[in-house]
Amino acid sequence: MTLVERAGLWNEDRKAATREAERRMRAGEMSVARLAFADQHGILRGKTIAAAEVDAALKNGVGFTTTMLLKDTSHRTVFPVWQPGGGFGMKELEGAADVVMLPDPSTFRALPWAPHSGWMLCDIYFADGRPMPLCTRHIHRNALKTLAERGYDFMAGLEVEFHLFKLEKAKLGANDAGQPGEPPDVSLLNQGYQYLTEQRYDEMDPIIEILRTNLVDLGLPLRSFEVEFGPSQLEFTFRAATGLEPADTMVLFRSATKQIAQRNGYHATFMCRPKLPNVMSSGWHLHQSLKDRASHANAFMDANEPLSTAGRHYMAGLLEHARAAAAFSTPTLNGYKRYRPFSLAPDRAIWGRDNRGVMVRVLGGPGDPTTHLENRVGEPAANPYLYMASQIVCGLDGLDRKLDPGPSADTPYEAKAPLLPRSLGDALAALHEDKALRAGLGDPFVDYYLRLKQAEIDRFNLEVSDWEQREYFSLF
Repeated sequence: MTLVERAGLWNEDRKAATREAERRMRAGEMSVARLAFADQHGILRGKTIAAAEVDAALKNGVGFTTTMLLKDTSHRTVFPVWQPGGGFGMKELEGAADVVMLPDPSTFRALPWAPHSGWMLCDIYFADGRPMPLCTRHIHRNALKTLAERGYDFMAGLEVEFHLFKLEKAKLGANDAGQPGEPPDVSLLNQGYQYLTEQRYDEMDPIIEILRTNLVDLGLPLRSFEVEFGPSQLEFTFRAATGLEPADTMVLFRSATKQIAQRNGYHATFMCRPKLPNVMSSGWHLHQSLKDRASHANAFMDANEPLSTAGRHYMAGLLEHARAAAAFSTPTLNGYKRYRPFSLAPDRAIWGRDNRGVMVRVLGGPGDPTTHLENRVGEPAANPYLYMASQIVCGLDGLDRKLDPGPSADTPYEAKAPLLPRSLGDALAALHEDKALRAGLGDPFVDYYLRLKQAEIDRFNLEVSDWEQREYFSLF
């Protein structure tokens, strides 16, 4: 019996998708297939196999070491895998044992910038067919399943800011390597501060057009391309989609953008606030709504009100758990430097109608079938599976408890409301105590995630920063 059969996945849809992936590989005369999975940080990892091995991989997957799921953002293994239970109480983690990445044939793509390459996104399984519980795509799928059992489908559209620089010097000397290595030297593509001007856009058009053509050929649902306020800053938006697709789009968009930029002499970064003079913070605004599975109608639309009762309860759940959910929407130490008052970024858990200073912005209106919520809390480095799963869990808690979001905030930076966390440590502390997120994502996963992110904080606290050097070196 194959792995795909042991996992209970070998249905007619899977068989058809497998045949189509194999047909496209042959038709495109591709010599290799890249198999990728999103790790705990939303970074794509994987292996490249010869074209002749694709059929076997689609049926039985490809093994890799479990330590790939136990690393922080420096790629250091956080858990003591040589101890019993791998330091985490899971026998399967001991001794850096293997798990299997199983390609999802419905995600097959040809890579336009590497036409000899096919590409598939993978889910992670144990060899006996059990889903690997630390796989974040599984985590999101489970949240979607729970939502479906309540009668709803999740819809999301992406609005993603990022920076794109000219690559001046890649740091590839022997002394530049490390965990992490030295970042590259870059220069600006424009001077910024001319938001949405055509002049600034045209300065960046040559590389934007290269990105656009490749991303469209990749099949991503692009909507718009904008120059943002800051120097060398862009915003790409994507059409709304249902289920796993928006999260899959986000991981592929980030990885593809960085690869395309690198091949053309540029450096793309989804870091929230790079340490470069005059640059601005980047956010990831997640547009979301629920679709009623019975009527296929937008569950957030109301004929007479800006937002339906279900939409208000769901939004109240987002606000109620905002501090804890920030650990998923803003998972880096750097991302918390964006939460500043009077900055077009939120600093507290409030909502408003078409107000860009709030955390959750209500868009649409009475009878508008596009009515939805825009959560402005996230950073573009977030793992999209965890970001979206946490939104579903928080929203469902609001629905179940019929929470009230309170009145719209007309003065968002003065409203009386809980402040968003000021640091990743604050967010982790809130997550540790949040019963709804623990119930929705599972205690083991939350504890695993807390330990991973705390390892980053601990390493940060051991570093001597430029600020400390300036502040104390001459004074004392």
